[in-house]
Amino acid sequence: MPTQSLRHWSDAEERRPLSQHSKMGTWLARLFVFGGGLLLTAYGTYEMYQVVSVSRTTALQWVLVALFTVNFSWIAVAFTSALLGFFALLRRPGHRGPLPSSLQQCTAIVMPVYNEQTDRTFAALEAIYESVHATGLGDHFDYFILSDTTNPDAWIAEERAFLALRERLGPNARFYYRHRQKNHHRKAGNIADFVSRWGGHYEHMLVLDADSLMTGDCIVRLAAAMEADPDAGIIQSLPLIINRNTLFARLQQYAARVTGPVIAMGLAVWMGRDGNYWGHNAIIRTRAFAAHGGLPDLKGKPPFGGHILSHDFVEAALLRRAGWSVYMLADLQGSYEESPPSLIDLSARDRRWCQGNLQHMRVIGAKGLKLPTRQHFATGIMSYLASPFWLFQLIVGIALVLQTTYIRPEYFARDFRLYPIWPRFDPERALALFALTMGILLAPKVFGLLLMLIRNHDRRASGGGIRLIISSTIEIILSALLAPILMLIQSGSVFQILLGRDTGWQPQRRDDGSIPFKDIVRRHRAHTVLGALAGISAFMIATSLFLWMSPTIIGLLLAIPLSWLSGRLGAGLALKRLGLLRTPEEHQPPAIATRANELQARNVTFGFDDADSIRAIYADANLRERHIEMLPPALPRKRGIIETERALAEAKLVDAETIEDAVSWLHNKERMVVLHDRALIDMLVHLKAKSPEAQAAE
Repeated sequence: MPTQSLRHWSDAEERRPLSQHSKMGTWLARLFVFGGGLLLTAYGTYEMYQVVSVSRTTALQWVLVALFTVNFSWIAVAFTSALLGFFALLRRPGHRGPLPSSLQQCTAIVMPVYNEQTDRTFAALEAIYESVHATGLGDHFDYFILSDTTNPDAWIAEERAFLALRERLGPNARFYYRHRQKNHHRKAGNIADFVSRWGGHYEHMLVLDADSLMTGDCIVRLAAAMEADPDAGIIQSLPLIINRNTLFARLQQYAARVTGPVIAMGLAVWMGRDGNYWGHNAIIRTRAFAAHGGLPDLKGKPPFGGHILSHDFVEAALLRRAGWSVYMLADLQGSYEESPPSLIDLSARDRRWCQGNLQHMRVIGAKGLKLPTRQHFATGIMSYLASPFWLFQLIVGIALVLQTTYIRPEYFARDFRLYPIWPRFDPERALALFALTMGILLAPKVFGLLLMLIRNHDRRASGGGIRLIISSTIEIILSALLAPILMLIQSGSVFQILLGRDTGWQPQRRDDGSIPFKDIVRRHRAHTVLGALAGISAFMIATSLFLWMSPTIIGLLLAIPLSWLSGRLGAGLALKRLGLLRTPEEHQPPAIATRANELQARNVTFGFDDADSIRAIYADANLRERHIEMLPPALPRKRGIIETERALAEAKLVDAETIEDAVSWLHNKERMVVLHDRALIDMLVHLKAKSPEAQAAE
């Protein structure tokens, strides 16, 4: 493995300036997106004011107008950005140029892992290696598995899979594995550790997630784009979702394929070279990252203090502040990822993202940041604050209807007004404004559907025009029903964070496994009760209020069955058999995805994930020897939790007579201590194994 420390680079390298035409195009795009969003917001606010100003406007009505303005501005900018992306995709040719025939520099392909399914991640990385090698430019890429795993069985499974991979492919494949004893600063710290130790060997690093897949064609084009643009610090690809089968995951997969390119292209056009980074499936100039991408710890304790969870936005901001360009190649094909299999899995991941994005409130005002960078932070923050704002708007609307229905107007106010204070509304304007709001909200989905319909290949590969329209209708209806549930989940996350509750960092489920029904009931019973109370209250107040709130009420009342259905494999596969929610990548799976699935099936037969870590180290002398070789140098012992756990582990090994005793007595944290300690491993090896007769007797 390379051991050279990071060399010093000069920032005096010649940069390629942007053409005046490119700069002008970016600024015109920004004027269209934000100017158009501002005009739409002004119009919507004016119409909302007209709705509530039939009589003298009350304080509560002004609050409603303010909340509406905030929420409407959010969807207005999303609409104009998607409209820009739609027009850009209409003009873009569908073909790509020839693959670069040569590369001059070396790129490290790095995959951080954290308690992942080993047969899955190593299959993906091997498939990526084969695809890159097939381009004829494989000599320009090295591969790193960067483990922050804290589960001892998963750690040893990773080492077994790595050793098997190296033996199968040979030393020329240049695969390397490193496990950190302490996952300091999580993924950001994992990448920073790689850069500080081995980054000096590589001009670029391509960062993956554990569920990432990228074709050799895509990777080579990213590397060539980085070589051709000395000003580029980060180039982001657009990963499409593949391999999903549960109903919820297929909804996400379909929406990402149909609507995702429209949204991404709009972002790419107006962001220009002031773009953002999504943490994976992107190539990074190592020297720029080493010099400027280091993250500070925020003052105070979590959730707002400590290390930054949503590190990718901040890393892009720091590189852009230093003068490096960050942009996205939204039409680059061959970049893939997966998605959570159920609503509950999504909400668990979303909780961490919520905390990370709200931390950006302490970063957005940092000196020297570009204005578009601050917009990225504001967008990320608002993506979670929008839910409580929507909730507050609903509450204020209910309060106004309640006031109108049950509270008598004050005809003789103390200040001798000529008219009573009585909140009234213009129902016709309200209905028209509601239609406008829904149109703006659904427009990006319609833009994506139109593009799929007019592109012959995409239309045929998705089951034809009729199936596409039915699929989009299903996606819109189910998304509308899930929206109020997600609103309450995200609102709850925001309130918890504001109250000081830290989320931590839990490993993600990436399979299609179902969730026990009792867990679903526990997670959604409050949503169901709230939906029932809201429905009864709205019906008692006014039938019109009940009808207005019916989408929200129905979604909440169905929270438990919807969440259960969302994670069902059978429901997703049933729609798949009918040709619904089908994407072109599902009709003709990418070769790399097919190969990764084949390799995963083969890896399962090796049983990497099934073995007990202590038994494996005890029974396999070669594995034990290589494991000890890969351990970092022993550090001086310090009094603390780790030393206490070591003492407990050592005491258990002293008392143990057989390896079976050690396996049953050692807890996970003690196992990690044993596997990191050469002396304790030696004690483990000298334990006896029970005879087959004794095991049979038990």
